[in-house]
Amino acid sequence: MDPHHLRLLRELGERGSVAAVARAVRITPSAVSQQLNVLQRSARVPLTERRGRRLVLTPAGEALAAAAVDVMAALDRAARAVGDHLDDEDSAVTVAAYHSAGLSWFAPLLARSPGVRCFDEDVPHAEFPALVGDYDLVIAHRLAHSPPWPAERLTVIPLMIEPLYVAMSVDHPLAGRDPLRAVDVSAWPWISTHTGFPLEGILAAIAATAGRPLDVRHRINEFTVAASVVAGGAVLALLPGRTTAPDPRLVLRPLADLPAVRHIDVLTRPETLHRAAVRTVLTTLREIVGAPSPFIGAPGPRPPASR
Repeated sequence: MDPHHLRLLRELGERGSVAAVARAVRITPSAVSQQLNVLQRSARVPLTERRGRRLVLTPAGEALAAAAVDVMAALDRAARAVGDHLDDEDSAVTVAAYHSAGLSWFAPLLARSPGVRCFDEDVPHAEFPALVGDYDLVIAHRLAHSPPWPAERLTVIPLMIEPLYVAMSVDHPLAGRDPLRAVDVSAWPWISTHTGFPLEGILAAIAATAGRPLDVRHRINEFTVAASVVAGGAVLALLPGRTTAPDPRLVLRPLADLPAVRHIDVLTRPETLHRAAVRTVLTTLREIVGAPSPFIGAPGPRPPASR
C-alpha cells in the first residue's frame, strides 16, 4: 500500500468529504477519488461507501485509517532518523588508504578528527574502485597514463598530483649526475612494485626510453621498505616526492627526459557525501594535504612542491 494513499484515507475519515481532503492536500477532488480507488483495489473489502452525496469510511476503512496513523508516525521517525544520520557531524567515518598515504596523513587526520576509523589497503590499481563498498572514503593513486577511475559510478575528488623521483643512496655514483636521464638509470639494478600495482608502468617507460630492459632485482610495494633497501646499496627505486619521509641516507632526483607523476584522489560513492561527517573529514584531509575544499568552489590542487 502506498503511504500517500493511506494518508488520503485518513484525511477522509477526519475531514469528512473528498472536497475537504482535496483542499487539504492541494489536489483536485477527482485526483483524490482516483487514488482512493487505487487503494481500494489492494483491499479485500470495501474501504468507503456512499451515504447520500458523501463518501465515508466503512468499518474496514476506519480500521485501516487508524493503522495509517501508526504508519505515518513510523515513516516520520524513519525520515528523522535518516536526517539525523546525515546531519550528525560526530558519526564514525571510515577512511582507507594505500601505505604511503596512510603513513603521511592518518596521524594528522586522527589528531583533528578522532571519530575517523583508518584502514590500510594496498591493492592493484584496478581494485581501488571496489573499496568504496567497504569504506566511506578511499585514498587511491594512479599514474597519469593509467585508465581513469569509473566516474559514472564513483565520485572522484583530486587530492594532489605528486612527482615521482629516482631514489638512490647518497653515495651512489649517480647522486651527482645532473641532468639525470633514463639511459643513466637503466644500467643499475632496480626495485619494482608487484605486478598490477602503480609505478610498474613507469619502469617500463624508463626501459623503453633507454632502449634496454631494466634489471629488476626486488619487488617491494611498501615505500619505507624500498627506501631502506635503496639506502643500503646500489639499487634504485621510484619514490614519491611529497609522501616520502625525509631520509638523510637518500637522494631523490627527477628524470630530465621522462617526467613521472601520479594522481592521488579520494574515491567515494556519491550518496556517501550526503553525510555531514564525511564531508567534514574530507575537508580536513584536503586541508592536511594542502588542497582546497571541494565544497566551496575552490580551484584544483596546488602544484607539487619542487625538491
